[in-house]
Amino acid sequence: MVVKTVTLTKEAYDALAALKNEGESFSEVVRRLTGSQVLLSSFAGAWSSAPVAELCEVRRFLRNADRISRAKLHRLATVKVGNGQSR
Repeated sequence: MVVKTVTLTKEAYDALAALKNEGESFSEVVRRLTGSQVLLSSFAGAWSSAPVAELCEVRRFLRNADRISRAKLHRLATVKVGNGQSR
């Protein structure tokens, strides 16, 4: 097996290590993360047979999650500006 040495910053190493599962090598992590990429278009029509009520519930959930995310981002931006940091 041919081996290559790769240099990473401490931050990049920590990020990669955080994604590493128990017993998994760094090579396996890189292969897992860069492996099969699914095209977004492959999901086209995936919800076409779902009941309308289920789709409405999913839409409500996503809208609520979006509202919560926007509120959190607004609070974070307000806190940073309030601490004298630029916005």
